[in-house]
Amino acid sequence: MKPIDGLKTPLQPALRNVALLLFGIAVLAAFDSRPGLQAQTLDAAAAGNVDDARIISSPATEPGSWLSYGQTYKEQRFSQLTQITPDNVGRLGLAWTREIGDYNMRMQGTPLVVDGVMYVSNGWSVVYALDARNGEEIWRYDPQVDRRSIRLACCGPAHNRGVAVYQGKVYVGTFDGRLIAIDAATGEEVWDIDTWIPAGLGRFNITGAPRAAAGKVYIGQGSGESGQRRGYVTAYDAETGEVAWRFFLVPGDPGLPFEHPEMEMAAQTWGGEWWKYGGGGTAWNSLVYDEEFNSLYIGVGNGAPWPREIRSPGGGDDLFLSTIVSVDVQTGRMNWYYQTTPGDNWDYSSAMDMTIGEIEFGGEMRKVLLQAPKNGFFYVLDRNDGELLRALPYTDGIDWATRVDMETGRPVENPDVLYEVKPQWIMPANSGAHNWEPQSWDNDLGLMYFYYHDIANFYSLDEGFVETGEYEIRERGLSLGWGEGDYRRRLIEQAGPRPDSQAFIGAFDPITGSYKWRHPLASEYNGGVVATRGGILFHPEGTGNFSVRDSDDGQLLWSFTAPGTFRSTSVMTYQVDATQYVATLMNGNRTLDLGGTVLVFKLDGDATMPVPEIVQTEVPEQPTTEFSPEAVREGDDLYHAQCASCHGGIGIPSETAIVAPDLRLMTLGTHNEMADIVLGGSRAQRGMPDFEDTLGSEQLEAIRAFIVNQARLLRDWQQERSQ
Repeated sequence: MKPIDGLKTPLQPALRNVALLLFGIAVLAAFDSRPGLQAQTLDAAAAGNVDDARIISSPATEPGSWLSYGQTYKEQRFSQLTQITPDNVGRLGLAWTREIGDYNMRMQGTPLVVDGVMYVSNGWSVVYALDARNGEEIWRYDPQVDRRSIRLACCGPAHNRGVAVYQGKVYVGTFDGRLIAIDAATGEEVWDIDTWIPAGLGRFNITGAPRAAAGKVYIGQGSGESGQRRGYVTAYDAETGEVAWRFFLVPGDPGLPFEHPEMEMAAQTWGGEWWKYGGGGTAWNSLVYDEEFNSLYIGVGNGAPWPREIRSPGGGDDLFLSTIVSVDVQTGRMNWYYQTTPGDNWDYSSAMDMTIGEIEFGGEMRKVLLQAPKNGFFYVLDRNDGELLRALPYTDGIDWATRVDMETGRPVENPDVLYEVKPQWIMPANSGAHNWEPQSWDNDLGLMYFYYHDIANFYSLDEGFVETGEYEIRERGLSLGWGEGDYRRRLIEQAGPRPDSQAFIGAFDPITGSYKWRHPLASEYNGGVVATRGGILFHPEGTGNFSVRDSDDGQLLWSFTAPGTFRSTSVMTYQVDATQYVATLMNGNRTLDLGGTVLVFKLDGDATMPVPEIVQTEVPEQPTTEFSPEAVREGDDLYHAQCASCHGGIGIPSETAIVAPDLRLMTLGTHNEMADIVLGGSRAQRGMPDFEDTLGSEQLEAIRAFIVNQARLLRDWQQERSQ
């Protein structure tokens, strides 16, 4: 593995993401992902033989393939396959399963299927080539990700949304920020490039799938709120890995030369000293290639810190935050942009999946781009010049704005919803009304299938900023700029309880702003969807049910109860040897000691999934130390601010996917090793980096006090239940 500059020694304090504190405590040995394990070999001349023409023509010439992240460059994720229908869906069954990860990661990738081979990645960016008929392993490539990079993540454990296959190679962006080309036939590394540059400020994760087109590979980065980040997208030569161009998305220090003219223009829309914070604006997910306009559409993320009053006081729109940007794929120069949320103040990222297609509008066919970003409005843009054609709400849960003004193209902000003046619950939450989970577009019917949720988040300003007008980037890494701890709790008590939440799945008409059908879901957080010409809508749900619905009315036709969850997962369908298959990735189950798994279904499938017996979850013997109520309360605040994104909320309602160990089940031995693990970094290469420079022993002891207290409560509950 090539060493990563900046991760060879402990990271600077500003990069430490203690939001992922304690990740890896009590983690078992990592899932075996040794490189070089090969069950068979592929034809060197034919493997990964994908180019632009093949991807563009595939819906008509090979509808059974899934050649790119969104199936084709249009990223419509609408399959022409018809073998599975509402009439025979009851015959669905498991075709095969394959465990490819452990439970300490999130499985978010979209598998690709090229000439009967499935290329799929796990949360730690390990890439597998599998026989798409039966799941047998052909080769495996492990990039040996530096697991200390977990500290840079905004949103929990390692995750990776997939790979690109192009011109005989498989490309993967790694969780520690590299772009790697792999030989599609052998699984051997071709080149390995660190995508980080100092002008982007701090190091970052890559969680999005690379896109390959026009002889180049394109990738952005994540970690927008982890310390100082300034987003950019880079185009690399697909053959050599050399940089073709780089487009920055947030301007840097205006006292230095601007990298390209668009940054000079964007700087006029910022205020204060934004460059000291980085600004955010990372392209952490959606990149779409358009061969008709020779363009790459970039979905740009939110600002950092979130409150614009901190990040850019006196500023304006803060370009190009929460924006869709079109750039020329040959030159990297901007064609046009459209900002969905000017002066983003809520983490209303526009990095959600984008789809391109054609719509009849005003009596003529228009080539359009479609997106449902976090802010609750569904946008239809002309791909030629970015003209706004429609911006209608796809949810009833929008507090921050009343509408989008079609003359100006700008949202009309609600003057009563200013958390800078009055801290309050606001919808959508920072998780959005719709997040990155893929959507499916039926271009013939003009319907978009997707799931969304009405969830409120409590927004406020940082206590220190309110008192002094100054804000320092948090050493723990996540620089959100909102209130924390007792301060936040007091504000919430004044505001009242959180509004009720509800998730929905539906078929949305973006021109009329109406749903053909819409149904509530049992889980707040769910996976993406795929619709088919056969009248089927596949949808993995957060409950662990893999659901199949009638795309005409949304009625549930069939479901499979999995032993894991499908929170924020993807789904695709393919055909090999006249058999249609449906594939999704399941998050692991800690209780069953079951790792992340590929699940594949087909008609009359009769495979069974080997499920381990439930692991003993009785609370082990706990320390006898007596902790003060003050220490437990402080530990509660620290734990839920720093640990819950991986280890799950304790004692509070939460939909968080708990994939890291339940710390209430720590043994006495682990308690005794806690300082070595958390402060000394004894498990750094198992996903738990050290925080010696950013966390004091007293804070660690407070966290331990809370964990022990909660372990005792759980033990008492277990004992009462057993009586």
